[in-house]
Amino acid sequence: MLSVPVRAALKVAVRSPALRRPVQGRAGLATLTAAVQGRTSARFHAPAALGLRGLANSPEGAPHGGAEVVNLLVKDAAAGKALAASAVKTIDLNERQACDVFCLVNGAFSPLTGFMDETAYNSVVKDMRVSADGALFGLPVTLDLQCVKDLKQGDKILLRWEGQDVAVLEASSIWKPNKVLEAKEVYGTAELEHPTVHALIAEQGQFYVGGKLHGLASPKFKYIVQTPSEVRATLPAGKQVVAFQNRNPIHRAHFELLICAQRDVKDSILLVHPTCGPTQPGDIDGLVRIDTYEALRKETEAQYPMFRWAYLPYSMKMAGPREAIQHMIIRKNFGATHFIIGRD
Repeated sequence: MLSVPVRAALKVAVRSPALRRPVQGRAGLATLTAAVQGRTSARFHAPAALGLRGLANSPEGAPHGGAEVVNLLVKDAAAGKALAASAVKTIDLNERQACDVFCLVNGAFSPLTGFMDETAYNSVVKDMRVSADGALFGLPVTLDLQCVKDLKQGDKILLRWEGQDVAVLEASSIWKPNKVLEAKEVYGTAELEHPTVHALIAEQGQFYVGGKLHGLASPKFKYIVQTPSEVRATLPAGKQVVAFQNRNPIHRAHFELLICAQRDVKDSILLVHPTCGPTQPGDIDGLVRIDTYEALRKETEAQYPMFRWAYLPYSMKMAGPREAIQHMIIRKNFGATHFIIGRD
């Protein structure tokens, strides 16, 4: 595990050419660390946590790019039914897409209000900005489809997950992306040996559809999840919050790291917030990963009442420093002020 001040990291991420062409794993995070170290006099030691403020000098604990967490869920049931009825096409989502819809409609991807259109997509791929003067964002968030023959701009698409209508997308942008360019810019390679590059080029739909999203229901998964608003409701006012992201089962060394990080940020809350959605082939199933966290939570909750535990439906991308920035932004939306960075 390594540590850098996140406010500095988010600023450097936009300015550094090295991070616009990221490399993977330890080398990628070493690039991020070196870039930040060159612009700050802060101490660097593991496992200290990272300060999370971002580019807009927002107050600690404020969501990314705005004063409030985005909530795209339609409040009026009749309006939701009318939106669903107006859809010209229904798409059954896969788990990766359902995770994105969860993060969009509940504000984990704040300030996004839908899947990125072509302009936002190109800006994020090239410069990690939602627009020329917009919010920092590490990775593109897109809805991929294999066929768009019967779709046109302005059409509404009903999105369904596990038999439930979860959202309606207003298609404002339909295009065929250059996925080789996307892979090189986002993952630092177009080699198919990279698991997410392989999925991007060889498995996912060849077209993207972007536009505003209207949430009909929060997607449900086989494990209990909490939205940013629900997690924020459990956080005491005025306290700093250290977030921990992991895609693997938790082990003793992880827990010792959490204890040290929580102590490093005095009188803080520690948010244990692993991802439980799809990840690379060979990783342990999300439900099994959750079992390890739940066992540790029950074993330690009396001794460590300052810990909070929640599970995030998010599809891992293995995108090195860009994904580290993405995870910082997501946890900022969940109320975190600090973030622990791991080696991958």
